[in-house]
Amino acid sequence: MSIRFHSFLAAELQAFLQHKRALGFGYERPEGTLRNFDRYLRRLGPAEVKRLPWDQLIERWLGRSPHRKAISVALDLKTIRQFCLFRLRYDPVAFVPGSDWAPAQRKFHFVPHIFSRVDIQRMLKKSGRLTRWPSYNRCLRLLLLVLYCTGLRFGEAARLRMTDIDLNRRLLIIRHSKGRTRLVPFRADLAKEFERYLESRPARSSFPESPVFLNRYGQAHSTKTISNGLRQLMRKIGLKGARGREGPRPYDLRHTFAVHRLTRWYRQGVDLSRRLPWLSVYMGHASILGTETYLTATPELLALSARRFEARYRRRNRFL
Repeated sequence: MSIRFHSFLAAELQAFLQHKRALGFGYERPEGTLRNFDRYLRRLGPAEVKRLPWDQLIERWLGRSPHRKAISVALDLKTIRQFCLFRLRYDPVAFVPGSDWAPAQRKFHFVPHIFSRVDIQRMLKKSGRLTRWPSYNRCLRLLLLVLYCTGLRFGEAARLRMTDIDLNRRLLIIRHSKGRTRLVPFRADLAKEFERYLESRPARSSFPESPVFLNRYGQAHSTKTISNGLRQLMRKIGLKGARGREGPRPYDLRHTFAVHRLTRWYRQGVDLSRRLPWLSVYMGHASILGTETYLTATPELLALSARRFEARYRRRNRFL
């Protein structure tokens, strides 16, 4: 593992990160938090760091930006608190901040945006001419289709390699996501989109371990660049404002996939109690409870549910 830290705590931060990785944790987001803390210590300088006690040092770092959300501060505290507990193993007087320093906001009022089919069509149309780089536009179009048609997480899409696509059986192999590997089947029309996209790429990018989704520099897209590209697309067609956080989130595509799948099952009259476990496995959830988070009620879904309930009620009364 290469050295990622440069402050006076560099060795301890590195040892802590190695410890977490050895336990099997990806620890990608917390690593970013640790590196931010490391940069903060370097900016303060050795004299200031020595002057400040640990509680003030951590408190000032947590409050470095007054506009951060409570949940973001709580996640930072969680990571730095684990690091302090790690230091406690070899320093019995090491300071450990309390978990109540930044209590996470437990009540969320955000309602996911469920894209309509018209919204998806407009984004697909715009993706073809979003930037002056045709290869990037083609990649963004396929990313949008994959996320909408399969409900993959952004990280799962970003980690896809050529060897993870089986076009003959129409399967995606999602490796080691949330501790599990699963198969995600897809339809023939999406397979044709994959074929068109892959045919347009340079031959050197067809090796088995090559990333599927490449940016304009020929490197793998990160979850951040995927999110930024989709957000730009939403702004261009007016689903989001030119600035700010108002409006749909790129991750709402995963919510949309789940709700549209449920709506189709309602239309087909299938037994949802039997099908929901399928959806849970397909989306990579450990249980149905994880899937329920994505099942937002929409007017169409409520109308279908009401009609099904009415039909069942009428049948029951007929035999009373």
